Amino acid sequence: MAERFSFYNVLQSFVLLCFYNEDQFTGSDKKSIPVLPAKLINGGIAGIVGVTCVFPIDLAKTRLQNQRPGQQVYKSMVDCLVKTVRSEGYFGMYRGAAVNLTLVTPEKAIKLAANDFFRHHLSKDGKGLTVLREMLAGCGAGMCQVVITTPMEMLKIQLQDAGRIAAQRSPGVMSSVKLVVPNPILTRSYNVAALPRPASAMQIARELLHTQGVQGLYRGLGATIMRDVPFSVVYFPLFAHLNRLGKPSLDQPPPFYWAFLSGALAGSTAAVAVNPCDVVKTRLQSLSKAGGEETYTGVVDCIRKILQKEGPSAFLKGAGCRALVIAPLFGIAQVMYFLGVGEYILENSPLSLMST
Repeated sequence: MAERFSFYNVLQSFVLLCFYNEDQFTGSDKKSIPVLPAKLINGGIAGIVGVTCVFPIDLAKTRLQNQRPGQQVYKSMVDCLVKTVRSEGYFGMYRGAAVNLTLVTPEKAIKLAANDFFRHHLSKDGKGLTVLREMLAGCGAGMCQVVITTPMEMLKIQLQDAGRIAAQRSPGVMSSVKLVVPNPILTRSYNVAALPRPASAMQIARELLHTQGVQGLYRGLGATIMRDVPFSVVYFPLFAHLNRLGKPSLDQPPPFYWAFLSGALAGSTAAVAVNPCDVVKTRLQSLSKAGGEETYTGVVDCIRKILQKEGPSAFLKGAGCRALVIAPLFGIAQVMYFLGVGEYILENSPLSLMST
């Protein structure tokens, strides 16, 4: 009974923190502004703008990470983007973007709201958090976000990697590589020999749910947790400390451009740090394989086979692309929260940039 009551109190506190500002907890007479809708708006705008700008680089990252030794279709990020435009057209660089644009709003809202929640409960009497407690708050945020991140990444990777498999089938690129029979889930849509129109995210999701159930959408969950939890552990404390360095004084916030630079630097650092986990996640979540590409039974099996066949350097594939994706994405997100765009839309309150 005590455990159930404790869990209920924690859940209730999380809901309160998501929907109301800190005045609810301090007893202030100020009007309490709903926080969750503002977080959704801020996260949504930041995510949509960021994904639109950097998604082609993310596509290059996925294709570079899935390449095996001796089967390189692309030499670099630029080479990948050029070949993608030539073979699939401009919009080929945005395969899978619709999934991200749809789910990035709840993902970012959960991540940032959870971090605020854990920071609130780990703080003592309103005092600043220690680095360890900041890392614990980031860990909790990373654990919460995988509920949305895992199926989003699962669907996105299938769409992003379809062009690479088609390129390996093309005589003009790699005539020596032949595709094995595609995964049954993707048979109709990814029969790249005839190069038909690729499947949509809805088609892939429907097939996964029909054949494997909900767990099909959560394939690679362990690897996603391995990536996102350490990412948040590194990102949130690093951002907080970098952002603190830009304060003109103790009672004044840093300028908005400093929030962007802090978010970009913290994001790119965390992205490179966890890139090995991202490589493992990408490999595990790829359903369709080209000829000679091995399959994996789990995280440990994937790590072992990559080390044996490709060496440690394989875990750094796409690290530069990932840093280029994450840096502006999180920089833009922090600027949105700094400016208070969501609060401006909901409450017609002045933007922070205008009020300074």
